[in-house]
Amino acid sequence: MTAPNPAAVPDLASLLCSRLCHDMLSPVGALSNGLELLAEEKDPEMRQKCFELLEQSARISADKLRFFRLAFGAAGGFGEMVPLDEPRALIDALVGNNGRIQANWALAGNSLPKPAVKTLLNLALIGIEALVRGGTLDIAAELRTDGATPCSEIVIRASGARVVFDRNVGLALEGALPPEELSSRTAPAAMLHQLVAGLGGTLQYHAAPEALVMGAMLPVAA
Repeated sequence: MTAPNPAAVPDLASLLCSRLCHDMLSPVGALSNGLELLAEEKDPEMRQKCFELLEQSARISADKLRFFRLAFGAAGGFGEMVPLDEPRALIDALVGNNGRIQANWALAGNSLPKPAVKTLLNLALIGIEALVRGGTLDIAAELRTDGATPCSEIVIRASGARVVFDRNVGLALEGALPPEELSSRTAPAAMLHQLVAGLGGTLQYHAAPEALVMGAMLPVAA
């Protein structure tokens, strides 16, 4: 079997940047359209609608940037432990902007290590994308200290009338997707596999037509 040409294998960081740009294109484009309409519109009622469009697009853009800053980036503004209020607010904002998904939370404790928070955000993102017709996103997380090694445990369940889970995303979570087949859609899952495997943790998922369940266990570095 011929090995893939390294030059032809996409860089994971580049794919994550592409994913970020793809997700930001719609709200930023709406901002641009709103400004153009505002510059041409003279009717007070229509101008008010333009302002509402701008406000909505600016909020969605800011919400997504804050989410991706912590989900994909280093998020230098946080220490090793991240308050759980932060990922909860970020996911609630994405769900609120979607309008068809209800998030239910079961969080124990006040904070999680940053790798666990990144895992939580990225699994939630996969769950949100799987709910193409809306549904429920159940999120549970805790830092367990009852074993020999402290461990972060995360469970995400996406359920709805129709759950669509890309098999390639599953392969990327398993670390089984060939590097040359990575795309901006599967890059977050590939990043997640690298993160969890690097800590000696585990990732699991089970996909069915009406539910997608994903779980992660991450040992806490000494």
